[in-house]
Amino acid sequence: MREAVVTSGGDRMRWVELPGEEPCRVYVHGLGGVSGMFVEAAAHPALAGRRSLLVDLLGFGVSDRPDDFAYGLDDHAEALAALLREAGAAGAEVVGHSMGGAVALVLAERCPELVSKLVLVHANLDAITPAKGAPGSGGIAGYGSEEEFVSTGWGEEVRASAGETWWSTMKTAGARAVYRSAVGLTRGSEPVMRELLLGLKIPRAYVLPEGDAEFRGGEELVAAGVRVVAVPDCGHNVMTDNVDGFARAAAAVLEGEDG
Repeated sequence: MREAVVTSGGDRMRWVELPGEEPCRVYVHGLGGVSGMFVEAAAHPALAGRRSLLVDLLGFGVSDRPDDFAYGLDDHAEALAALLREAGAAGAEVVGHSMGGAVALVLAERCPELVSKLVLVHANLDAITPAKGAPGSGGIAGYGSEEEFVSTGWGEEVRASAGETWWSTMKTAGARAVYRSAVGLTRGSEPVMRELLLGLKIPRAYVLPEGDAEFRGGEELVAAGVRVVAVPDCGHNVMTDNVDGFARAAAAVLEGEDG
């Protein structure tokens, strides 16, 4: 376990590092996730052999959970940039799941020297409408206030709506970190995440479940040079639902293979 101070208040982000060749690969989890969700995939024969940083975002997993941190996409990206600089990980190949993909997009746009390739795993590309009771970040951001979420939503209410699998990792996070991150995700970035992805000039890919009927804009992404890859037999958590399929798809993208 390694750590780096990433805020002026001394807050620390932590990561697990797997040794290997440079350039390194950085894996960033989604809302309520943890770095451990990428362990099996990062160690898969298709992806193994690179120096790999499996990061817990600030407020999640084993990283610090400061109450005075805003947890917006820009804030997460700035903290992640500080970690990568401390780790000597410039020019990294960044793999981001869900909210982690949105954070990675902002990072790539703001700090191009830190990101050489980008793989988004079923990541948020558009702003989300908050609505209490809705699935995912929109339901969390739909509470009337942060205090309402912390006092009445956090715990059994969120557990019931999230399901046992998501709750198993979400419960390691700070309640305020979860709420503020969800609100930041629903608001998106400026420009919006989709525009950031379309405008980047580095090699980039979007990996999604084969059965995602709601995915839109694929032709636009392909036309802009984004490689869109569908993985079978998985849901939103592509990298844990189908480790082999995800690892082979990600490796093909990162190694520049055709197909």
